[in-house]
Amino acid sequence: MDATPPVAAPAGSVPQHVAIIMDGNGRWATLRGRPRTVGHREGVKSVRRTVDECLRRGVKTLTIFAFSSENWRRPRAEVMVLMELFLVVLRGEVRRMNHNGVRLRVIGDRSAFSEKLQRRIVEAEQLTATNTALTLQVAANYGGRWDITQAMRRLLIETQAGHLNPAECDETTLAAFLSFPDVPDPDLFIRTGGEQRLSNFILWQSAYAELYFTDILWPDFDEAALGAALDDFAQRQRRFGHTGEQVESWVALNDRTK
Repeated sequence: MDATPPVAAPAGSVPQHVAIIMDGNGRWATLRGRPRTVGHREGVKSVRRTVDECLRRGVKTLTIFAFSSENWRRPRAEVMVLMELFLVVLRGEVRRMNHNGVRLRVIGDRSAFSEKLQRRIVEAEQLTATNTALTLQVAANYGGRWDITQAMRRLLIETQAGHLNPAECDETTLAAFLSFPDVPDPDLFIRTGGEQRLSNFILWQSAYAELYFTDILWPDFDEAALGAALDDFAQRQRRFGHTGEQVESWVALNDRTK
């Protein structure tokens, strides 16, 4: 008998995990004759709006791409502003998140950050650790290939130590060593700013995510823009390798047994 799909998305369904590449901050500022760093500061307001709307809509996990492992190649002045902005946001937003039941988690290689920033990250994570309304994952100094590589390295250490049998290792085994094994994979992957590529963001976890691209620059991404993405998701049929007929049959059967 064919296995039922792990998820079917009937009309009106809400993605439980949304991932966003927040693209277009620099261009937003340039179009207004302002320094690129102004766009990054405005982008923080969009993060706040998006978190609030995800809470209102019932999204359980939001993962945002704040700083990729490739972003160190940007002009030093811009990188320094981004690091300072990260500190400011941690200082100014975390108590608000905690009040709203948001659990904060930072994923990525923290070793390149200053000790002060690393300490602030730990403090923020500890403060919000027991919150359950929404998990906000901020990808900072993160890359999808880095994530898979570090997972493989950790898996090899476990096999060499005799804790795992290489012959029994499979996708599930490797996935347990990725950055957020306790969180379901993204259902909806949004990229703002008009580009249509994944840019090395949570590659493994997004294997079956629904992709949504918009020309809206991140500082202009508001509740209506997120609503449009969620509405688009609700119209999609998620098949996970099955046929559309199989999914429709499974949904009909599920509705009859409720």
